[in-house]
Amino acid sequence: MIKRYSLAQLAASIDALLVGDGESQIEKISTLTQATDKDISFLANSKYRTQLATTNAGAVILSDSDAEHFNGNKLVVKDPYIAYAKLAQLMDTTPRAATGIHPNAVVHPTVKLGNNVAIAANAVIEANAVLGDNVQIGAGCFVGDSTTIGDNTKLWANVSVYHEVEIGHNCLFQSGAVIGSDGFGYANQSGNWIKIPQVGRVIIGDSVEVGANTVIDRGALDDTIIHNNVILDNLIQIAHNVEIGEGTAIAGASVVAGSTKIGKNCQIAGLVGINGHMEICDGVMITGMTMITKSITSAGVYSSGVPHSTNKEWRRNMAHLRNLTDFKQRLKALESLTQKLKPIDE
Repeated sequence: MIKRYSLAQLAASIDALLVGDGESQIEKISTLTQATDKDISFLANSKYRTQLATTNAGAVILSDSDAEHFNGNKLVVKDPYIAYAKLAQLMDTTPRAATGIHPNAVVHPTVKLGNNVAIAANAVIEANAVLGDNVQIGAGCFVGDSTTIGDNTKLWANVSVYHEVEIGHNCLFQSGAVIGSDGFGYANQSGNWIKIPQVGRVIIGDSVEVGANTVIDRGALDDTIIHNNVILDNLIQIAHNVEIGEGTAIAGASVVAGSTKIGKNCQIAGLVGINGHMEICDGVMITGMTMITKSITSAGVYSSGVPHSTNKEWRRNMAHLRNLTDFKQRLKALESLTQKLKPIDE
């Protein structure tokens, strides 16, 4: 069943200035180019302002500076993108990960369940686990011994949470995420690898989101800690004893090696590699494909990824790169010769 909202309802929900017909009915959010008269759209970037002239949207969310360029129904706000995000939450049609407790779920008798917990088919909840109010556990999930999951947290299908993990309130885990697996700890004895049991935990704060197939390893001795409001994209590796500060975001396929501490409100792009046993201070932004090999102590933007070029250019540049040592020696020789040829001051 399609749910409809009056434009006046939507305006009130995001504290927007309504210009137009408040009784107009809206069914969903769409882009300016694809919207129909039953959709609401938004303009967050003024370079797309020309699309306002051709959109069929029933209403558009706009900033005050863009509002004069659209004559239809509009909701005027300070930040259209934030307003869009809030409306998207209100109008979200994503189904629940689970409803009720399925008869094929395996829940140990010692598990403590809060109010309105839902557990889907083939999920396994082991002994002494604690699930808070309104927790949703998707199909095929595993929740290990003595793990705690806070109120309103959702695990989509096939998420694995190992033993003694602590997860806060209002968290979201996409399918395939693995939380609390062993860190990569081994000692080498004459060529033979001796496994070091990983006896630390994973501690995850409130309002944390973890993407599909992302892995957060448990600590070797101390804990791996993910603070409140951290967002992790898909296919990320967080190694043992890493600590990630509040409000930090990491994009897909990035890797953080063991015992690294990342500060608050950092933004780390995709395919970034961060070496272990380092510290990154608050407010750091790291661009895509950057390799971090030493600690960062000052906020700012850091990069090392090399932009693409044609294969011919790349091969030529790599040939030059191989000869850098020779170039440096020749330059030093020229500098020495230049110094000898300088005229003597009278």
